[in-house]
Amino acid sequence: MKIEVNFEGKRGVNALINGYVIKTDQAVADGGDGLAPTPFDLFLASLGTCAGAYIKSFCDQRGLSTENIKLFQEMEYDQTTHLFKKINIEIQVPKDFPEKYHEALVTVAGKCKVKRHLLNPPEINVSTKVI
Repeated sequence: MKIEVNFEGKRGVNALINGYVIKTDQAVADGGDGLAPTPFDLFLASLGTCAGAYIKSFCDQRGLSTENIKLFQEMEYDQTTHLFKKINIEIQVPKDFPEKYHEALVTVAGKCKVKRHLLNPPEINVSTKVI
């Protein structure tokens, strides 16, 4: 897989992937135009949306409605390292959602590829090339 990254505006950085353009920007306070999420915001959102995709698939396979299911993701920040030390995802289900599937939702959300890559990070290499 290959992703092309290019620049737009003051601080915009966009990724071209599989025919889609994913736009990012920085907040106005950080010199950007504030026209899109920051790259880090997209990184965080990818965890919740990935878990959500696994939950959606699980429910669809069983004919369960996802209309009133919501995921809420909160991060706990470490003031010393300036990194998040914990990411919590809460799955809220309606009262009529079958209780026998509650734990299964937690299990299936935990199988998300983004989470698995965070737990087993790939090697990342950066280089330059003259074109």
